[in-house]
Amino acid sequence: MKNVLVELWCGNINPCGENRKLTDEEKEIIKTAAAIHENLHSLLSEDQNDLLEKLLDCYSELSSLNEREAFVYAFKLGAKIATAVIGE
Repeated sequence: MKNVLVELWCGNINPCGENRKLTDEEKEIIKTAAAIHENLHSLLSEDQNDLLEKLLDCYSELSSLNEREAFVYAFKLGAKIATAVIGE
């Protein structure tokens, strides 16, 4: 436990920095989204493309906020479970 706390203190633990391999399902979704984005980009005017990019930026920011909140919730839940197990 002490080593984990030291690693956390030193900044060596960063859950956002963990790289993992994408699943086939994720790869397919990314491929589809990229194709749709490219198709839309070719159909829209410059102003419309700017608006689309702003919309996508908003969705990206919202997704990041949701991931952060899910992490906080899961961490707290994990701590509660660990506390309950240790207390038995």
